[in-house]
Order: sequence, then structure tokens, then C-alpha cells
Amino acid sequence: MLLLHTSDWHLGRSFHGTGMEAAQRRFIDELVRTVRDLSVDVVLIAGDVYDRAMPGVDVVTLFDDALVRLRAAGAQVVVTSGNHDSAIRLGFGARLLAAGGVHVRTEVERVGEPVVFDGGDHHVAIYPVPYLEPRMVRHALGVEDLGHQPVMDAALAAVRADVAERRKHASVPTLAVVMAHVFASGAEPSDSERELSIGGVDSVAVSTFTDFDYAALGHLHGRQTLDHRVRYSGSPIAYSFSEEHHRKGAWLVATGPDGVSSIDPVEWTPERRLATLVADLDDLESSPEYDDAESAYCQITVTDPERPPKALERLRQRFPYLLKLAFEPRGRRADAATYASRVAAAHDPAQVTGDFVEHVRQRRLNAAEEREMRQAFAAVREEETSR
Repeated sequence: MLLLHTSDWHLGRSFHGTGMEAAQRRFIDELVRTVRDLSVDVVLIAGDVYDRAMPGVDVVTLFDDALVRLRAAGAQVVVTSGNHDSAIRLGFGARLLAAGGVHVRTEVERVGEPVVFDGGDHHVAIYPVPYLEPRMVRHALGVEDLGHQPVMDAALAAVRADVAERRKHASVPTLAVVMAHVFASGAEPSDSERELSIGGVDSVAVSTFTDFDYAALGHLHGRQTLDHRVRYSGSPIAYSFSEEHHRKGAWLVATGPDGVSSIDPVEWTPERRLATLVADLDDLESSPEYDDAESAYCQITVTDPERPPKALERLRQRFPYLLKLAFEPRGRRADAATYASRVAAAHDPAQVTGDFVEHVRQRRLNAAEEREMRQAFAAVREEETSR
């Protein structure tokens, strides 16, 4: 059988204020094409289907369309909930959906009940483990201690018990695949994930999953291998500039009677690449070094000694997809006095204003600007005197 391990779709998410619906539709197109071209049997979605607990109607419609297309392409789908999802809302209609080949598991009480697929000479039992918030689930799992490790241990104890029972009575080999939305120790996070530290220690040891035939993890947005059988698929789309060098895609997992026979990367082309640029404004405007970034989503840091005027407008002439602009003047000496102490010591309103402008723009007023400012103050004083 062929399983396609995905996670962290985050449907409905924006990227620095830019809507990602077109990029997400493009990803779904590539996903469906992959399923059809490779004859994938089962698509796994290991949590964070949506970006928020109450997704918009258009976002729910997008996911509904994706499920219909995946089924039409020949794959069944197994879904569990992540920390961004509402388990109750995502799990609505799960029993009815299962009859149509879409298996949504979001209930803690059912972690020991797999979705079983018949591969002819072997069975694949997939155990979807929803995101386990320790404060919310520890009593249901019979756990006294707070923390992600104790609740995951308890959930997987139920899984292991079911695996042992099935293998005892099975006429063909049974492979055990666990899906879990969790932060595994030693994995590399990105800036776009929400921390899982509320309610206890946030990480779970990799060894927790190594006795299963495969562990399809979700939550971290970079595709990575923690152990040959324990992997993150990562998000299919970049959701932060820290993911600039990620290769987005999924894992294609082939199974047989002897276990997992191969695990291969599947890669998808992003709608638009990311670029992080750091230079003086003149170089950014004219250097051919940055030609490739003209069509990319850009994060730019301007390093001129003084903040240049109209930097955003000038840069967007060349980089229309500039999403984030910062200023880090090279060679700038940190002011020993805080801005508050400088204001407290100043008596001249013009000096206070000049210091404020310098603090915000990181450059002094030029002669013309200072002349206009002083004229404005003089006009105000004259008006007050004439009253």
C-alpha cells in the first residue's frame, strides 16, 4: 500500500497580511495530482487542518472540496485534529464521513481504535492521535501528572494494547502506523508554529514512537526525519520567513508484509518563493544580485547608516511582494541615554520633537525639516500670545 503523510495545512491562514487561499488551492491541486499519478491509497493529515478553531465558510468549503477530489482520485483519507483545530467541530459527522472513505478521528477516547486498511498480504492499522492538551485530557486518560509526555504515553499504551491483540489473531501481518500532533524532542521548529507549552512541558521523546512501523507526526512546519520511522511531513506551504529554505512536500510511505519497504519525499512547487534581503537601499534598488527576488515574497532589512526617506515606496517599485521591512543601520552607536531620559532632560519643545523624530526614523532632521518645525512652533506660540 502507499500512504501519503501530510500535516499542517492551516487552511485560512494569511502570511504577513497576505491571503494564502490561492497558494492553498495550488497545493491541493498538486496533492490531488500526486495521489492520482502515484496511485496513493491513503492520505494522512496529522493535524492543523485549519488555522483557527472557527474557520470561515469559504475555508470549510475549500477543505470539503479537497476531500471530494481526493476520494475521486482514488485515495481514502485519515484526519486527526491539531492544536489549531477545534476537535469537536472538525469531528462533526465523522461516523457518516467514514462510510465515504474519509476517517476523521478527534476523540481522545478512541485513540486505541485504528482505521484498518487491507493490503491483501498485510493489513495497515492507522491510529490517529489528536492533539492532547494535558489539562483537558489527562483525566480521560487516567494521568495524574501534567505534561505532554505523560498523556502521550497513556494514549500510546492504548494503541500498543490494541496492536498486540490484533497481531495475536491476525491471519496476515499487521503494520501499526501512529499519527500524532506533537512537538518531538530534537526536532527543528519554525517561527510559524504555536508553542505547545500551556499545561506542562511541551515536548515528547522521539523514542516514544520508535517501536511503531511508522509515526506520521504533525505540528512542526519543516519536513524532517527524527528516526527512520519517525518523521514530520511539515506544512505544504511556507507560513514564515524562517521557512525560506524548506523544501515543501510530503512523505510517500510504501508498506508490505515485511513492514515499511520505502519512504520517499514528495515535493510541491510553491506559488511564490521567499527571499530575505539585507543591504543598503541603493544596492537593493539597483543591484542585479537581487533580480531573482523581484517575484518573491520578500523580507528586507535596510542597513543605511540613516533611515532613508520613502524606503517602503521605493523598494516596492522593484519588489512588489515586499511583506516585511526592517531597519538596522550599520555602524550605529547605541545611545547611552534612554529616549525617556532625554525627553525628561529637555526643555525646548523643538528639541523634544527632534529627538522623537530621530528615535523613530533613526536620523536627525535635516536643515529644511528643522526650519519648518521651528516655524510651526513659532506660529503656535504667536497664536497663543494673541489670545
